[in-house]
Formats: sequence, structure tokens, C-alpha cells
Amino acid sequence: MKNFGVFYSILLLFCNSFSQSKISTRTGSILFEASIPNFEEVKANNNNVSCILNTATGEITSLAFIREFHFKMAMMEDHFNINYLESHKYPKATFKGTIKGFNLAIIGYSPKEFLMIGKLTMHGKSKAISTIAMIQKTESGLQIATNFKVNTNDFSVSIPKIIQNKIDETVTIKSDFLMF
Repeated sequence: MKNFGVFYSILLLFCNSFSQSKISTRTGSILFEASIPNFEEVKANNNNVSCILNTATGEITSLAFIREFHFKMAMMEDHFNINYLESHKYPKATFKGTIKGFNLAIIGYSPKEFLMIGKLTMHGKSKAISTIAMIQKTESGLQIATNFKVNTNDFSVSIPKIIQNKIDETVTIKSDFLMF
């Protein structure tokens, strides 16, 4: 019985150490914009994005449900879900990658640049992404922000010719995660 107590204590210590190397959020945000000047704004925000960071390895994973992107106009949201990203067939977008050189000990309250590389998967297609992640400590946790561009063609998202001049094929994606 005494050995079981020692084993259980070691197991708890191991699990506690392992779990502390991961931080996460379920309330991250992703903003995307494909607006063209002089036309209706094509911009949506999703404030229910999950993200997990392994602070020991720099591995990062995020998940966004497509139906959680909200536009100013309900009609745009419908077209986005039904015609463009087909959220009934492809309900989520994921990113899996690594923050190169990530070291929690060197991060302070001023933003620090890190190279983040990985794969963005959405609409049934994957694309390699390489971008700068701005990382800093805050009073509440660790903040990670990115800003990069993707092309709709890379994800087989076709824009009808009738509105092609009103929607940019190059989409700006900004993410912001406050991790605990």
C-alpha cells in the first residue's frame, strides 16, 4: 500500500508538470478581410476560436468553426457559409504549427517577434503558412497576435464573376489569442 502511495504521488507530479507546459484559450479572435476600396466591406470576425500552445516545444494549434464568423450583413454571412466556404461540408478551419525559437523565459511585457510556420487547413485544402507572431506577457496571460494573407484560390474558394471585382482574392487574416 505504501508503494502505491509513492507511485500515485509520482504520477500526480508528472501529470501536473506535463499539464503546465500547455496554455490555451477558447475565446481567441480571428478577423478576416477581403474588401476592395469603394465597394461594400467584406469583413468578418470570430471571437470563439480555440488555441493551445505547448510552452515547452512551441507547438501551436488553433481551431475556428466557420459558422462563428460574423459579418455586418446577414446576407454576406449566408453567402460566406453556403456558397464560398460551404460550412455544411467543411465546418472548421485549423492551424497546426510551431513558433520557432519559442522560449517563455525571454518573453516580457513588450511584444517580441517569432517566426511561426505551419499548415492552415480550410475548405478541404491545406496550405503552408509562414508568418510573424508577436508575443508578449500581459497581466492576464500570454498574448499571441499574427497578421498574414492567403489567396482564395489556394483553398479552392471560387468567387462568382458577377462579384469578382467586389471581393479581393487576397484575404488578410489577423488572429489574437490571450492564453492562460
